[in-house]
Amino acid sequence: MTKVTGVDAAYDIVMDAVVTQVLPPSHKISENILNEKFGISRTAARNLIERLSAHQFLVSVSPRITQVAPLTLLDIRQNFKLRKILLPEVISLAGSKIDHQKIDELDAIIQSLLPIQDDQSALKLLKTNREMNLAFCTPAGYPLMANWVRQLEDTAMRIYWLFIKTKQDFPFSKEQQGILLDVIKADEPQKIQSVVHNMINQTEERVLNAILNNKQFHNQDLLV
Repeated sequence: MTKVTGVDAAYDIVMDAVVTQVLPPSHKISENILNEKFGISRTAARNLIERLSAHQFLVSVSPRITQVAPLTLLDIRQNFKLRKILLPEVISLAGSKIDHQKIDELDAIIQSLLPIQDDQSALKLLKTNREMNLAFCTPAGYPLMANWVRQLEDTAMRIYWLFIKTKQDFPFSKEQQGILLDVIKADEPQKIQSVVHNMINQTEERVLNAILNNKQFHNQDLLV
């Protein structure tokens, strides 16, 4: 096993494991566990635990026990609510500053991964979608808001993973994505806000329906 010493590389490895529930909600986390399971050096693991705790992907349940943060219906509803408040405004502010060539390249990757074939392609799809959403928001020029969006998008990957594992599909369609790209390229702020809000709203409805109609999710932590 290759030793991982960089915190950024370790962050990506552990977040992938949290998203795909290799490290499921409420799973115990420690420097030893990260070292043995992923080859993350103890120094990097210590810094990583602090970083993930600050971002609320890990939670301390006692002075000696840290766990993967739970994922509940309340968490999902709060994530969608915050994204409906933040993303329409930030993306409309970015407007003409958005790199449309990069967006088209990311969209091509997303479409090439559909329909979803396996867990590896599903994870790549989620990460590419997150990268696209950050590419929509970062040009707005507000670093603090970009950090909030990044944290919300990391949590959204955990949420979308539940939908993918349940439905073997992505929670929004190619047609919806195309409408969003068209209004962003037209750089009409009010239309951008409306389309982004509606897209998130429709996605929330699909995700919640998938969860509420599946018996395996009738517990505190939503495990797949």
